[in-house]
Amino acid sequence: MAEFTFACPICRGPLVARDPAALFCPVDDRLFPRIDGIWRFLPPERQAHYAPFVEEYEAIRRREGRGSRLAAYYRQLPFADLTGRHSEAWRERARSYTCLLRRVIVPLEERHGRPLRLLDLGAGNGWLSARLAGRGHRVAAVDLLANDWDGLGAHRHFKVPFLPIQAEFDTLPLAAGGADLAIFNASLHYAAGFEPALAEAFRVTAGGGAVAVVDTPLYRDPASGAAMVAERAAAFTRLAGFDGAALPHANYLTEERLAALERSLQITARLFSPLPGWRRAARRLKVAWKRQREPARFPVILLQPAEGG
Repeated sequence: MAEFTFACPICRGPLVARDPAALFCPVDDRLFPRIDGIWRFLPPERQAHYAPFVEEYEAIRRREGRGSRLAAYYRQLPFADLTGRHSEAWRERARSYTCLLRRVIVPLEERHGRPLRLLDLGAGNGWLSARLAGRGHRVAAVDLLANDWDGLGAHRHFKVPFLPIQAEFDTLPLAAGGADLAIFNASLHYAAGFEPALAEAFRVTAGGGAVAVVDTPLYRDPASGAAMVAERAAAFTRLAGFDGAALPHANYLTEERLAALERSLQITARLFSPLPGWRRAARRLKVAWKRQREPARFPVILLQPAEGG
């Protein structure tokens, strides 16, 4: 994928090719290898930092029955879950993907008139990267997980090529301005903080580039978000014996927090709902009638530099 230029995640300096499967940073004396088709840009000390989170996350995902031995399972996502274990969740993801295409990707395709350079941040098993690569785009898939059933190692199941990179959001191993769009794929809420992750995503997008946030929960009332986190922790404890909070992360957005991010990062946010208006209204009425907490919304959020920012 010659369209992407790697940079050291520590010093952000240029890297030297040792061979086709290894890059070296002469400043930090670090070697970054490519193993099983995945570029490994997570230094040992950062691997140790994330190890408790990865261990808990993978354990929960296994208990939930994620992944499959069938390549067809991965190739059908998000429009069908061939295991039948998480069909409703994948229907939600399919709606978000369709909205992302219609409101963000297609307009960019029409504007540029060339293959786009896209970052899939929190790529998981790579389904979104494969879908976008199948449209002719150049895609880099970034995640912490490298396993072959729910992480980047699942890239072997897809027929179209994309670039798997093991790295963290706050220190992307890419040169500045090398992408047209960075997509947080159901992942921004796993960042330790919103500002560093978004600032880094904007660093690696070209001038006038953009960042899309997909399938991160958004609430009006912060108390509803806090209640969701507590409910999820209880569910994980019942399922796996621990609450899944080995490392702190942001968990959810609120409208107030989004407005604060617009001010602090000098960006503007546009929200697109994957659901038709009547379904959103029906959900609100159902919740009000049952006196339940506010349900999360999952809009596609397009973030762009503010004019004059």
